[in-house]
Amino acid sequence: MSNAILESMKTNTFLILIAFFLLQSVHGQTKYPMWKEGEMEIHHINTGRCESVFYIFPDGTTMIGDAGASGTEAKSDPRIPPHLPDDSRQPGEWIARYILMHLPSPDKKEIDYFLLTHFHGDHMGQVSDDMPKTKKGGDYLLSGLTEVAEYIQFKKLVDRDFPSYNYPIPLGGKTMDNYKSFVKWTTQNTNMKIERFVPGSNEQFVLVKNPGKYAKVFEVRNLVANGEVWTGVGNQTKKFFPETDRQSINENKCCSGIRISYGKFDYFNGGDISGKLPFNSKEQWRDIERPVGEVAGPVEVCKANHHAFVDAMSDYFISCVQPQVFVINVCHVSHINLETLKDMTNKGIYPGDRDIFATNFPEISRQYLGEQNIQRYKNGDGHVVIKVEPGGNRYHVYLLDATNESFSVKAVYGPYTCR
Repeated sequence: MSNAILESMKTNTFLILIAFFLLQSVHGQTKYPMWKEGEMEIHHINTGRCESVFYIFPDGTTMIGDAGASGTEAKSDPRIPPHLPDDSRQPGEWIARYILMHLPSPDKKEIDYFLLTHFHGDHMGQVSDDMPKTKKGGDYLLSGLTEVAEYIQFKKLVDRDFPSYNYPIPLGGKTMDNYKSFVKWTTQNTNMKIERFVPGSNEQFVLVKNPGKYAKVFEVRNLVANGEVWTGVGNQTKKFFPETDRQSINENKCCSGIRISYGKFDYFNGGDISGKLPFNSKEQWRDIERPVGEVAGPVEVCKANHHAFVDAMSDYFISCVQPQVFVINVCHVSHINLETLKDMTNKGIYPGDRDIFATNFPEISRQYLGEQNIQRYKNGDGHVVIKVEPGGNRYHVYLLDATNESFSVKAVYGPYTCR
């Protein structure tokens, strides 16, 4: 065999080996690195039909924030994202499956806390008569939260108005009545604790696996519910809503909101609170974003209020929280709002870089925004996961494929350095 042929074979073998190792490297990067002790994860789950956030705290304590199911519109409606991964299951079951596959202890099908921010279908599960009934024995249908509970045990459920459900007015309707039936059955037949959200408290959502190890660097602070806002002093609060005009207080403004802190890292989730008012409005109490933003202060990551709808994410609120990263849970074309996007990216409101992640882009949004505005977003469609490094000094943002249950990594952003 000639030297030329031998050299050619050596070269080809080398190139094959290089290609093999590169493929292995790419394959390794596509698999999401599961949670490890000391990390904190915040998963914005994308089913295309709701909002749901899954938290893993540094010691392995777990929490779900909302689990909605809404949208019975035609599949061809360009204003609505598709069912994800597909429409073979209801959104609540997809949420449960996602969480079960990411639990720190997969053999234990339980969650330490469930926080329901408010009583709307896209956060708790919209109900219709054709939905399946629970197999656990209760008289309630499965949608959103109640369907997740069919597969995963909640140790503690917290909502904004247990047990009365009459603020600002008596709460009813098919979806709310179904939730009340669920609450009644679980309080009578299970060991799950149910509590009313306590504004100002930092003791309602505490670490339960290894609290001593992280006591000085971790906190969940309850900032707001029903218009009652933490003042920043002790556990003191101030009420902003009028008692004489309850009829004019809408559900979104009553949302529960929290700030999660781990080391230098801070995260804000205020559900669907809003704050933009008509020019010269005399009803300043309607801007609940203002006092909440003031007490929340600067954060690293902010889940956009009310899906970044036109009535939320006011200039003043944005100037208070000044996030490095915004996350928008999108389940309708209206959640990709051009004016809100301009405010979120306006460096005149606050200096510094910031990235915006949206779980979905309805097709009609792409046409409406145009390529220049789309480029202001960092990603396409997927689950948006915040992974905070041990100690809380840095974090990455992972975009996971939501079209199947491989949860492969589509992109990784960061590291971001906490301020």
